[in-house]
Amino acid sequence: MNALAATNRNFQRAARILGLDSKLEKSLLIPFREIKVECTIPKDDGTLVSYVGFRIQHDNARGPMKGGIRYHPEVDPDEVNALAQLMTWKTAVADIPYGGAKGGIGCNPRDLSISELERLTRVFTQKIHDLIGIQRDVPAPDMGTNAQTMAWILDEYSKFHGHSPAVVTGKPIDLGGSLGREAATGLGCVYATEALFAEHGKTISGHTFVIQGFGNVGTWAAKSVHERGGKVIAVSDVTGAIRNPNGIDIPALLQHKQDNGNLKEFPGADTMDPDELLVHECDVLMPCALGGVINKENAGDVKAKYIIEAANHPTDPEADEILSKKGVVILPDIYANAGGVTVSYFEWVQNIQGFMWDEDKVNHELKKYMTKSFRDIKAMCKEHNCDLRMGAFTLGVNRVARATLWRGWEA
Repeated sequence: MNALAATNRNFQRAARILGLDSKLEKSLLIPFREIKVECTIPKDDGTLVSYVGFRIQHDNARGPMKGGIRYHPEVDPDEVNALAQLMTWKTAVADIPYGGAKGGIGCNPRDLSISELERLTRVFTQKIHDLIGIQRDVPAPDMGTNAQTMAWILDEYSKFHGHSPAVVTGKPIDLGGSLGREAATGLGCVYATEALFAEHGKTISGHTFVIQGFGNVGTWAAKSVHERGGKVIAVSDVTGAIRNPNGIDIPALLQHKQDNGNLKEFPGADTMDPDELLVHECDVLMPCALGGVINKENAGDVKAKYIIEAANHPTDPEADEILSKKGVVILPDIYANAGGVTVSYFEWVQNIQGFMWDEDKVNHELKKYMTKSFRDIKAMCKEHNCDLRMGAFTLGVNRVARATLWRGWEA
């Protein structure tokens, strides 16, 4: 089942539980606006090349639309549609005043030089500048884009609209980026885990963790778990997988990865088959990489008691059913990885106020938001007698539906 079908299915289940009017339900699913633009740039050798850029703006009932821009060769409109919709529910679950959007350019950033990427980003911005904006749609980095991409968008947008640091988030600190943004998604996952554990009368300390994906999210999650006395016993990334049943020394591993660019030759752990990582014996499994990694083939073998979805859509709906029968508690992606968009919101707030926070304040506010969202989800679970995923979806969909009704959608 692809991401769009799964997201639609979750939305429809939530709409049914909430008893939404069928016309309203349909209206909430259809994106507000889909933009497709041609981006032609001269390559460094002088030849012209064209790319297709797009932006899907899903919903703006609760505020400006928010979501990443990805540069990837297989930018599939269906997937982007699903991700834009997911952002609508995710921002509502986190209770930040945004709607959802997503976009990108169908290109392979590895095949382009820095100056070609800059030209492409600027042309894309010129084509969509009147459709994004501080109170309209606020892009952020995603796969294949980073703080530098955001800096180019900010600069190009500002040529048309005057200096507007709040038009994108995930910027370099020197241009109004927020402290703590780098760590936000990984740290947010750990705050979410703490909220879940607190309810069961547990703490992270002494529990074993397996982390799949050791990019930005995985490294920060591992670091935060390690600092809180949790044992990270297995880790993987594209270069391979390693394990140490007594706990991996995370600071040493981070140093090793920085020096060597891989996990494999790390002396403090043994290599293992990456496919076995997801079914490794542990208390908590954190998929931090791609979608669809836990499916009906391997779900029956998962030994973790808790799954914290740091990635987007790592668990297929079929796997969901198998796992819930086994009593595995899943903290759903639309809540678990909302730390990133929450700190993006803090960045936007700081830019609009022209007043920047220190990192302690950012992390303190992030913890407050993640803890409150968990309580709100649990209240929905109680009210509708459902699992955490449906608790989160009903919470998000309900907030967007109420905002839509208040605004008078039929007029």
